[in-house]
Amino acid sequence: MAEGTPGVPPRLPLDWIAAALRRERTRAGLSLSELAKRAGIAKSTLSQLEAASGNPSMETIWALAVALGVPFAALVEPPVSAVQVIRAGEGPAVHSEQSSYLATLLSASPPGARRDIYAVTLEPGTVRDSDPHLPGTMEHLVVGAGRVKAGPAGESVELGPGDYMAYRGDVPHAYEALEPGTRFVLIMQHV
Repeated sequence: MAEGTPGVPPRLPLDWIAAALRRERTRAGLSLSELAKRAGIAKSTLSQLEAASGNPSMETIWALAVALGVPFAALVEPPVSAVQVIRAGEGPAVHSEQSSYLATLLSASPPGARRDIYAVTLEPGTVRDSDPHLPGTMEHLVVGAGRVKAGPAGESVELGPGDYMAYRGDVPHAYEALEPGTRFVLIMQHV
């Protein structure tokens, strides 16, 4: 579906990502070249992202977050007001290049807390393989609709509506929708 289609969340505003990348790269004391090398992406791609152009995938943003040693949400979180409401189908959404996985950031971890909350939609036909996150990361998953097979490699479990699962997110893990319209809430807890 195209952007702007009813029911499809908008893509992340590039200025959010650009500002966060510049902030975190400066905080880490890294040059464009060094960060690009650590993340395994082209320097020109990073330069475009910091200039608020390009079309970053979830995988690119994850690679940059890992290279910077920050949670994924630190690079995609929107400016926050005192009261925040995100209606169903709205919010900053990140699409995967590898599968029909769509994650919408609902709440980034505030200073002093170490968790991020995502609303995820996933359709059957592809598996969303996830590389290990920062050491000590735990994932908590609650299924709202459909069925999903999720968890660490070799330990995945089939879950249905209302089911909850917790597992290590600092090891390879995956998500696979077993029914159309699969939706779940994913809480990433960082140490």
